[in-house]
Amino acid sequence: MQNYNFDQIIDRKGSGCIKHDTLKPRWGRDDLLPLWVADMDFATPPFIVDALRKRLEHPIFGYTATPDELWQCIIDWQQRLHQWQVQREWLTFIPGIVKGIGFVVNVFTQPGEKVIIQPPVYHPFRLTPLANGREVVLNPLKRNVDGYYEMDFDNLEAVCDEQCKVFVLCNPHNPAGQTWSKATLQRLADFCYEHNLIVISDEIHADMPLFDNRHTPFATVSDRAADISITFGAPSKTFNIAGIVSSFAIVPNAQLRTKFFRWLSANELDAPTIFAPIATIAAYTQGDEWRKQMLKYIEGNVLFVEEYCKKHIPGVKPLRPQASFLVWLDFTELKLNHAQLLDLCVDKACLAMNDGEMFGPGGESHMRLNVGTTRAILQQAMEQLAVAVHNI
Repeated sequence: MQNYNFDQIIDRKGSGCIKHDTLKPRWGRDDLLPLWVADMDFATPPFIVDALRKRLEHPIFGYTATPDELWQCIIDWQQRLHQWQVQREWLTFIPGIVKGIGFVVNVFTQPGEKVIIQPPVYHPFRLTPLANGREVVLNPLKRNVDGYYEMDFDNLEAVCDEQCKVFVLCNPHNPAGQTWSKATLQRLADFCYEHNLIVISDEIHADMPLFDNRHTPFATVSDRAADISITFGAPSKTFNIAGIVSSFAIVPNAQLRTKFFRWLSANELDAPTIFAPIATIAAYTQGDEWRKQMLKYIEGNVLFVEEYCKKHIPGVKPLRPQASFLVWLDFTELKLNHAQLLDLCVDKACLAMNDGEMFGPGGESHMRLNVGTTRAILQQAMEQLAVAVHNI
């Protein structure tokens, strides 16, 4: 068994990565420790790099057929990890999950119709429908005393009307890193089925459950869920290949599938680039051990943040993620307004994290911290934050 090194510090500056090379235009300075964009600082697994390198040995990069092995490896992966028996005809390539949301909005809704989201949630869920001329309806999550969230079905009933056509589900949830229970998803499926809502289930973090938690694919919880769902997935988060666009859609319902897949095909949006199948096949056929070791390292990073905050910054409360490498930090006890919180984290601590308010109502007084980095960098970040808090 190969042991992978997640402590290796790799200089990403100058590689074109958003996390490092867009600090200056975004924050006006480039001396911040970047812990924001949701990719990891770990080297892409060597078996993926080797597969890409092998293809690069051939000097022609022309039009390329999609191998059948791509679909089979996705089917096998879903079965192995999530006990979901996906059929080949349910699958298609999509050029990114946010793009996929835009595609569904355009195919299944008309301008002025409504899309429901559950803030605080990944901000493109709001921005993409709005930019496409649709109205966004908020169904805010309710915060429990333990810091985790639950869906507010009473509010959902109140805000949903006949103009609501699509519900966008974050499963697992981003930024909270929460895995939804089967019972919750079943209740949601019943509601959406009865109100004629198509559910987009963004499951990009599905393969990264932590601390013995489990991911439940929305489409598996009931026949109703399967009948109304369009699920988006990708190996990109798990194997740190976001720059190689390799997303896919899973649509069990034949009527939805025909309409959606026909539109994708008509616009030539269902054909992967030359490197996407190569990276995906390598990830899903050789990646089990790497994934296991990576998740163990992430768990260690989460525990480090928890212990550090408890000991040195008790006013900052991290919510332990049940999936993904994102930690939702609660600064409420520091009693800072928004400008003061930004000043603390950016100007004083010199950290680039995601501002909680970008995720919508419920994100106030929060920051999203990316712990998909080396322990040394994470320790530096926490030390910088501690000094800034102590100097308030």
